[in-house]
Amino acid sequence: MIKKIKISLVCLLLSSPANAEGLAMVGTPQMPSDFTHFNYANPEALKGGVFRRAAFGTFDTLNPFSLKGNSAQGLNLAYDRLMARSWDEPFTMYPMIAESVEIPEDRSSITFTLNPAARFQDGTPITTDDVQFSFETLKEKGRPNMRNVYKLIKSVKKTDPQKITFILGKGYDRETVMILSMMPVLSKAWWKDKDFNKTTLEIPNTSGPYRITEISAGRKIVYERDPNYWGVDLPVNKGQYNFGKISFDYFRDQTAAFESFKAGELDVWVDTDPGHWMSAYNLPSVTSGMIKKEEIKHGRVERIWGFIFNTRRPPFDNDKVRRALSLMIDYDWINRNIFHDQYKVTTSYFPNSELAATELPDPEELVVLNLYKANLPSEVFGTAWQAPPSGSMVANRANQINADTLLKKAGWVIRNGLRVNEQTGEPFSFEILLSSAEDEKLAISLKKSLERLGITVTPRTLDAAAFQDRLTSYDYDMTLHFWQNTLSPGTEQSLYWGCAAAKMQGSFNYAGICNPAIEDLVAKIPNAPTRETMVSLTRSLDRILTWENYTIPLFYSDHDNVSYWTPVTHPETPSLYGNIMESWWSTHPEAEISE
Repeated sequence: MIKKIKISLVCLLLSSPANAEGLAMVGTPQMPSDFTHFNYANPEALKGGVFRRAAFGTFDTLNPFSLKGNSAQGLNLAYDRLMARSWDEPFTMYPMIAESVEIPEDRSSITFTLNPAARFQDGTPITTDDVQFSFETLKEKGRPNMRNVYKLIKSVKKTDPQKITFILGKGYDRETVMILSMMPVLSKAWWKDKDFNKTTLEIPNTSGPYRITEISAGRKIVYERDPNYWGVDLPVNKGQYNFGKISFDYFRDQTAAFESFKAGELDVWVDTDPGHWMSAYNLPSVTSGMIKKEEIKHGRVERIWGFIFNTRRPPFDNDKVRRALSLMIDYDWINRNIFHDQYKVTTSYFPNSELAATELPDPEELVVLNLYKANLPSEVFGTAWQAPPSGSMVANRANQINADTLLKKAGWVIRNGLRVNEQTGEPFSFEILLSSAEDEKLAISLKKSLERLGITVTPRTLDAAAFQDRLTSYDYDMTLHFWQNTLSPGTEQSLYWGCAAAKMQGSFNYAGICNPAIEDLVAKIPNAPTRETMVSLTRSLDRILTWENYTIPLFYSDHDNVSYWTPVTHPETPSLYGNIMESWWSTHPEAEISE
């Protein structure tokens, strides 16, 4: 007999990775059963005022769940989901449209009981008919990440207008119920006669805290706080969604948007360029305190960004070649001269988190790694990978000597000043595929370093569409790109590093990785029964990825650079994930700003 867990606002029937409010991927939810608001939200925040933000490019649809068109920024403000995510925990969901949930111990199904107060913005109730319609529509016509998970559902049962059960089929894991709990709920009455795969600027009937009230196609979208929002008093919403009006103005580029911010036409600016952050704020409004400039710390996993080897092609199918080239990057020079010493060197595929491998493997990691010992580099069992020392002539010279030795062992020798294949005489040359002019400085730095080894490098910068085409088809020798991991790694790991993904165009295995140990680990991680097991498995994976040198990693930051005009502010305590704009508010909500 399957023991079931019921999580509700009033009772907790059995102990499980969920409490009276939350459903955690692994472990126990952080918030107690009687919590009133998230720790990163201020329940006393003033309501009202205007929050003006920047967006880039253009938009032509108000449907963010279809692949068709470019959806407008901020649509998450208009759509509620079955459960709401806490940004103070790796992956935990709390009640929203669903006021309670039941799951068996093996997570082979999930039953949602809807909150009877849940309403769409036209006042009609949200029912299980809407939930089932949303599931079926998104399974067939939604974005690929939704389709991939929703196809694991074997059947759907509606017990009554407020209760619906999803029974999982072959291929599900512990994460599947978590993804289902994030499902946005569409109004069946509004969408049923419309083509979901066509772009639309007709304002949909949604259920979130904000209504769309103004659209200038491709140029601006405005949201206003719904005075009749059904979920205003839910714990997941307290202290959030405070502004009376939120607008997104579209700009052609960062320069134009920053000029608008300086002129007081935008309220906040998140700066992703460390050089700009260090040099562009010599403004009277900053020195007078009208604009605040903050570095907001976070604990989320930063992206693993670097020069990615395409191991589908020689010579990068040779680990000695990859290791040799990885020795030649001058981290110290790049960070100082390009990034103003604002970054930290990336030494993990899960940087800035407890998931990153450090020092020597602990006993739990060794138990995992020893399963694959015969097929792994010996370094995997030693100290975690560190970037080679750089920044001095002595260090750079030592790296060059070691790289030269590795290349010779791999069959690449020097003849007439050029690195050539010892057997064929073919010169060692390759292309680096780039997506922006800003990346050219990094590619040129690597190019100059590799010239000392007799290697010819050609950086090639393409426009966004052409770059994406070649990335999708794996048509490159090396590319400067990234992967984005999370504090709760799951099924995406197989898309990043799995053998099937290496052969599947349009996937995310940019390096072409197919390693039996990695293949086994990426299958185990989503099914880890505890947080401790997940961490050990992920650290073990990290050791293998780093020591196999699939990437020359670059840099990351452990904080967000944020500047803002003082009529707006944010809670003193940031979330685990850093800056959460939904928790900001206006200190002068009565002061409407002319637009």
